[in-house]
Amino acid sequence: MSLNRIERAQSLRIRSQQDLAAGLFIIALGALAIFLSWDLPMGSLRQIGAGMLPKAIATICIGLGALLALSALRYNGEKLSGWSWRGVIFVLGGAVLFGLTIRGFDFGPIKVPQLGLIVSGPLVVLVSGLAAEDKKWKELIIFAIVMTLFCALLFKYALSLPIPLAPWLLGI
Repeated sequence: MSLNRIERAQSLRIRSQQDLAAGLFIIALGALAIFLSWDLPMGSLRQIGAGMLPKAIATICIGLGALLALSALRYNGEKLSGWSWRGVIFVLGGAVLFGLTIRGFDFGPIKVPQLGLIVSGPLVVLVSGLAAEDKKWKELIIFAIVMTLFCALLFKYALSLPIPLAPWLLGI
């Protein structure tokens, strides 16, 4: 083998398996988002359609994922290793729980009442916080309260979105 071929082969070697895997995953997520938002109208810059934001963010994700994957060929990094299911379960579980409790859920024998943001907000933060092994309950509870107040002020009052705060208590 010539010296030129050896240099070329070494330059195309994967030096960071984690960066390559993360980059490919982000590219796949962006491609999925574009596929799922394909039927949404883009609109124009004067009148933005429902598909502009998801497609723009997906395109940015694809570009950043490609940069991350390409950096795996240039910079040394860690090998791909196993990862904890704890984070996946609690963070996704918190998001699902939020979706089910914010407006309620009725599917035959399974009924979840509409709890609103006042209950669903802290619930998602506390359940997602269980993903961390070094959590401190006092800080997590304070963070849950602050985030819930911020979200209530932002979404309900500043943006006037029809998000229920506490329909079981306040009727709003």
